[in-house]
Amino acid sequence: MSLYRFKSRETGDLVMLEQHGKRLLEILGKDPSGPGLVMHQQMPAAMQSIRDAIVTEEADQKKQIEEAAARGDVAPVFDSVSLRMRSAPFIEMLERCEKAGVDIVWGV
Repeated sequence: MSLYRFKSRETGDLVMLEQHGKRLLEILGKDPSGPGLVMHQQMPAAMQSIRDAIVTEEADQKKQIEEAAARGDVAPVFDSVSLRMRSAPFIEMLERCEKAGVDIVWGV
């Protein structure tokens, strides 16, 4: 099982399972295949991208539930840990690093 380790001089390391770290990096438009960098100047846009993805995911799930109910089907089951919950530590890391003016690096 692979992991992503996000590091900065401002925070402790943030470790995520590969599938979750990869998804966040894809939301940010970053290449998840190897080590990388989120510069502190990119962090406001990065946080907004994640927040937009959360809103989109939640709206899509609500729509799927409503459509299933309209058809009389059983409501779909989603991951019990949502993108909102999984991304919260990463968003906090981005906020702290932006404020301190430091970058975040990661590796697989």
